[in-house]
Amino acid sequence: MMELTGTVEQREMKSQLLDSMELEREKGITIKLAPVTMKWKGYTLNLIDTPGHVDFSYEVSRSLQAVETAVLVVDATQGIQAQTLANVYLALEQDLKIIPVINKVDLPAADVEGVAAQIINLLGCKREAIIEVSGKTGYNIDKILDKIISLDDIKTNDSNETKALIFDSYFDDYRGVVLYVRVFEGEISKNSEILMMAAESKGLALEMGVLTPKMSPRESLKAGEIGYIVTNLKTTREAKVGDTVTLTKSPAKEALPGYKDVLPFVYAGFFPVSNDQYKDLREAIEKLSLSDSALRFEPENSPVLGFGLRIGFLGLLHMDIIRERLEREFKLDLIVTNPSTNYEVVMNNGEILEIKSAADLPDVSEVREIREPWVKGEIILPKSMIGNVLNLINEKRGHQTNLSYIEERAVIDFEAPMANLLTDFYDQLKSATSGYASFNYELNGYRPEDLVRVDFLVAGHKMDALSIMCHRSEAEAIGREVTKKLKEVIPRQNYEVALQAAIGARIIARETIGAYRKDVTVKIHTGDRDRKAKLLEKQKRGKARMKRFGKVDIPSEAFTVMLKRD
Repeated sequence: MMELTGTVEQREMKSQLLDSMELEREKGITIKLAPVTMKWKGYTLNLIDTPGHVDFSYEVSRSLQAVETAVLVVDATQGIQAQTLANVYLALEQDLKIIPVINKVDLPAADVEGVAAQIINLLGCKREAIIEVSGKTGYNIDKILDKIISLDDIKTNDSNETKALIFDSYFDDYRGVVLYVRVFEGEISKNSEILMMAAESKGLALEMGVLTPKMSPRESLKAGEIGYIVTNLKTTREAKVGDTVTLTKSPAKEALPGYKDVLPFVYAGFFPVSNDQYKDLREAIEKLSLSDSALRFEPENSPVLGFGLRIGFLGLLHMDIIRERLEREFKLDLIVTNPSTNYEVVMNNGEILEIKSAADLPDVSEVREIREPWVKGEIILPKSMIGNVLNLINEKRGHQTNLSYIEERAVIDFEAPMANLLTDFYDQLKSATSGYASFNYELNGYRPEDLVRVDFLVAGHKMDALSIMCHRSEAEAIGREVTKKLKEVIPRQNYEVALQAAIGARIIARETIGAYRKDVTVKIHTGDRDRKAKLLEKQKRGKARMKRFGKVDIPSEAFTVMLKRD
């Protein structure tokens, strides 16, 4: 599209032009959305390229709020994926016109008619409404642009108020916070004072303009336009996605609808391998959180791992990206503890606490109930593999709520506890379906369950960093599994070391690491049994004394065994 409309010159063209981050180009996914303004047959078109992954669905929903039309691109070789469905529902909720497009029709493996049938089944549109294109060769791209123009009807109001929706914001080291906005009403001019209505923060519009995809400054942005505003704000927390921008001198009475504060619901402890790097880790996270308002962190101290940070993420992909960025961009060597979710604890006096890790759980005698987050999930897969996936969902304490079909594929709707999907559900799903399934989920409230805290003791010392929350029915199996793994990674000592899993004072699993044993009887050349017995007794007393005072050194690998259950 950008090549055809002459927005980007031929010599500047490259693949994945809008994916500027190295990680995006490598993984072949979009992490940060990117807006572009194009001209076609006398019309100005504003395009927003959004991520498709569920972790960023709030950003996607705000981008859909900012536009009138959505181009639904389905891969001719892959067909409809779970996130395609989720994003179609988001677009329908916003009442958008949808243009269905099948891409990569020039590939030998393309199944155009099969994918077209899936789209007709999903949208209820006519076969001739689906445009077949090839992004690589440019075949039929002009038809998409013509179709967008033919559906054109801009949502604007002629009112005196000024309202603009922030659909993305990021922090620039040299310029401060840059907002991507869609102006719905009024006009924002250069150097005017602006007000963010939900965050109640004020700032100055130092520069503004449109993106082509480079920044092209303008004097003002008018109703119906999408562009950027460079502000003097210091962090994106003051200008979050979904907030409404208005002018300080004549503020709008009501904000634009749909703003919500996005809260993280996956938490993990990040610790540097050597404690000297703690300051670097903290500075790195502070830098990343300037441009990512969903990132929450607080200091954490573990007796084994030393100082670190407990960080909240929107999901596992978000966590993965932040970890890779910390390791690559800031050259940090990290230990990441078992990711967990947050729980609601109802005390006997009616007070509700939110805990982010098992170590924070108060005394069980004061707790009335513990609620855990559940998710509503959707898996799309070939019909022949339904049995394997239903078994997997049952193993995770989930249950199927619906089963429907789109042509040759099945859609399984299910509900399951968030904690059970965190560690390796996605890997197991890919194994069970040979990589053919796609998975999408959203949070579905908190439910009271019979949850317990499982502690792990090494030589009688409780290790808080290893504690986990789980359902009582799964506690023993998890206890046995983890103690077995710990036995493999904790080195042998000169004395016997007990590894135990416990719920409160009740031990539910145990493994023993045998002691190194020196043969003390080697220096006796006679067969005198009394002398041998005396020496062995002396050795036994020495080992018992060692066991009382000895301290087991736990290697950092002991914490990563929890990440993968297999």
